[in-house]
Amino acid sequence: MKKVLSIVLLGLLSVGALWAENVLPADMILMPVPAQVKIGDGQFRLDVKFSVAVNGLDSERLARYATRVLRRLSGRTGLFFPQDYIYANSVNDTARFIINVKRTGQLIVNEDESYKLTITPEKVELQAETDLGAMRGLETLLQLLKADANGYYFPAVQIDDVPRFTWRGLMIDVSRHFMPVEVIKRNLDGMAAVKMNVFHWHLADNQGFRVECKSWPKLYEKSSDGLYYTQAQIKEIIAYAAERGIRVVPEFDVPAHASAWIFAYPELSSWTTPTKVERNWGVLDPTLNPAKDFTYQFLDAFFMEMAALFPDEYMHIGGDENTGNDWNANPEIQAFMKKNKLKDNHELHRYFNQRVLKILTKHGKKMIGWDEIFQPGLSKDIVIHSWRGYQYLAESAQKGYMGILSNGYYIDLIQPAEYHYLNDPIPPDSKLSDTDKKFILGGEATSWAELVTYETVDSRIWPRTIAIAERFWSPQSVRDIDDMYRRMDVVSHQMEELELTHIKNYDMMLRRLTNNQDITNLKIFADIVEPVKIYDRHFQGKKYTSYSPYTRLVDAARPESMIARRFNKLVAQYLDNHDEQACVDLVGMLKIWQANHAALMPVINHSPILQEIAGLSETSAHLAQSGLEAVSYLQNKTKPDASWSARADEITKAAKQPAGQVELMITPAVEKLIQAAQNQ
Repeated sequence: MKKVLSIVLLGLLSVGALWAENVLPADMILMPVPAQVKIGDGQFRLDVKFSVAVNGLDSERLARYATRVLRRLSGRTGLFFPQDYIYANSVNDTARFIINVKRTGQLIVNEDESYKLTITPEKVELQAETDLGAMRGLETLLQLLKADANGYYFPAVQIDDVPRFTWRGLMIDVSRHFMPVEVIKRNLDGMAAVKMNVFHWHLADNQGFRVECKSWPKLYEKSSDGLYYTQAQIKEIIAYAAERGIRVVPEFDVPAHASAWIFAYPELSSWTTPTKVERNWGVLDPTLNPAKDFTYQFLDAFFMEMAALFPDEYMHIGGDENTGNDWNANPEIQAFMKKNKLKDNHELHRYFNQRVLKILTKHGKKMIGWDEIFQPGLSKDIVIHSWRGYQYLAESAQKGYMGILSNGYYIDLIQPAEYHYLNDPIPPDSKLSDTDKKFILGGEATSWAELVTYETVDSRIWPRTIAIAERFWSPQSVRDIDDMYRRMDVVSHQMEELELTHIKNYDMMLRRLTNNQDITNLKIFADIVEPVKIYDRHFQGKKYTSYSPYTRLVDAARPESMIARRFNKLVAQYLDNHDEQACVDLVGMLKIWQANHAALMPVINHSPILQEIAGLSETSAHLAQSGLEAVSYLQNKTKPDASWSARADEITKAAKQPAGQVELMITPAVEKLIQAAQNQ
């Protein structure tokens, strides 16, 4: 008898736990979680005769996507499939995997991306309204692959899936640190693997203008350091994204974040005129002059060219972080405001946005911008991109404006996947009406590039963005944290086949830090530290610029330590449940850390770049020793004396201080062990 298990979308208060414990078998790793899953009996066994047919639609895009999936399947299994290429609307009477699609999907907001995947022991069927939906279903099929002693198979299952949000984006900043074409492409592949569909390309900011512009060539000739995308490369990446069902939304930030614009064309300046390409980070004063007709003539020609280059219906104008200082300093701008009865900079900014909106509309584009563009008088077809908080998104939705959320998804802030995962464009406790909720299109993870380069950017995006992708796609009720981490780890390793470097570059950077010595002990230490959070790196004695070294341990260290997370959970299991196996495991980890510093010091002594973490490495050994002693007190049910407690507290205090701009992430759990021993 068929066993039916499904995720119920409505009426359950704790479906997240239900999903983790009862809905799907533990070995079924699907991420994002589909809307509905029914488990069947049996398996579809893979063999060398496996082939694929696409019926009902002459979609070369789908045929190429399915071919790439077939090659990935071959790579994972080692099976020599005879089918070299899958052709659109092909006739294949022997195919055991049939894809049925009704129409070609458009790369627009609210396009249908749903699909139905049915697997029986005899065949595999994928049905979708659009080829985009079929592409999402193909990624689910790959995740279903399993193995046993007899080979590879897909479990019998029926999946009916549809995304929760239509806008599931990733923003990559290429202005502050330029990202070569291959970096963009591999991250587009990563996005497609977890069903993300909007690539937000931050192409211009204070530190660089990254697009070839024929109407105003000094933008890239003077303000890029020679690091920019030719228009041919732009078209190549847009086509590459479209092949994966991903829209490309460019951002050209105006009127602030404008140093690169103004260095190239000083006549655009409100007051401050840079004399070189900006190398420093921060919110800077140079701003486009909203009182000059030339500014709008310039932007008209610019956006006309960019509108022809970028096919998406939306153009992002930024619009954020205008200090107003340059506007206040310019007497001509002040006179302009008085003449036009603009009482403050907010009204002047609104005036600027209204004129830019007319330009974009003339060239067939819709405006999207950060929170600051949300001002009275703008048309309702703009999109508000909220970086300052959910309240701004909710307010714009209540007034009939579409919006997306990035607050809570700033992955450059080095926060854990759990934090991003529980953040929601429409929180469970939202007071918005059902009508208002329809205006919230989804959200975007944002990878700002002050502190990343081409060799570290993947590790700052993945794997945490996998969790964000699930939040944008899956039912709101899917919220089990432990299960998310379990599945994220598997999918993260699968994504290495897409040439993403978030895992492999870790060891490479550690080898470089040790001058190619044995990295075992450095890795033991690096595994339990994380870079300091938020933007604290800018305020801890290092003056970062665009040309600073981003090769230190803080750059190699992962944004989230899975080793520390496991240790923290073991401590909780031991203290809360008297779990003896957890005690054995955590003691084993503490012994490794207690002995590691002595083994690491010879490496540090031969690698001056590592000397900044020597003190924290020593502190980690002392902290581990205190943890071992605390466990001994707890196991023997004896209370430590005051001198031990004082020494342990001092070690804990020292362990809370970052060094080399990394933090020791096992400290809170060891402190709990110490406090538990003290409180017996």
